[in-house]
Amino acid sequence: MADKIEVLISKEAVDKRISELAEQISKDYEGKEVHMIGVLKGAAFFMSALAQKLTVPVSLDYMCVSSYGSSTKSSGIVKIVKDLDEPLMGKDVLIAEDIIDSGRTLNYLKELFRDRGAASLRICTLLNKPERRVVEMDVDYIGFDIPDKFVVGWGMDYDQLYRNLPYIGVVTPDAKA
Repeated sequence: MADKIEVLISKEAVDKRISELAEQISKDYEGKEVHMIGVLKGAAFFMSALAQKLTVPVSLDYMCVSSYGSSTKSSGIVKIVKDLDEPLMGKDVLIAEDIIDSGRTLNYLKELFRDRGAASLRICTLLNKPERRVVEMDVDYIGFDIPDKFVVGWGMDYDQLYRNLPYIGVVTPDAKA
């Protein structure tokens, strides 16, 4: 592999920030059970690490969605590839995302989950790219705001590679010929 990856956020910084997020979420959900939903495939690493650090009861579910459009821009049309296994009626839902950029897919999911009867709905993301936002979005828990760069690691990939990196990295522009 000829890819060059520069570290943007170290493993230590990611681990520390996930602990801080878990502490805040545990306080906010004290006395409740949180039902975490991860959007596959990217959120799996972050959601697992976050769930391990929560001190409140937690259940997990996953959903896989696909946005159609050109390869560089989401059309905002979302197709459910894998739906949730459990109903949401009356549950306190926390969506765990690896990264939020345009906000289109997450906006769709928020409406869908509300329509399915979630008692409450909050969003937690490891990475946030506010420069790319095209849909107004309130995010309850943000790990890191990052610049508009293509990142890998912690579940995020480049051509299905690098999801397992323990840090957040930037693939350099000359990475592939």
